Amino acid sequence: MKKDDIKKMDPAFLRKEANKLKKELFDLKFTMAGGQIKDYSQFRKLRKGIARCLTCLSDKKSKSGK
Repeated sequence: MKKDDIKKMDPAFLRKEANKLKKELFDLKFTMAGGQIKDYSQFRKLRKGIARCLTCLSDKKSKSGK
């Protein structure tokens, strides 16, 4: 997801998206433990996606609180 796309999303959808990405990361860790993973760059991509969602969510929260 691009940063501009994330900024346009509403907070409820951002929470759902962050939870979905966290679940994917959790599943990916289990796949890695089983030795079936070949593309380790997925970890970084998922962590960055989670961070983007949570950062945008906190920005929206702080802007609405002012």
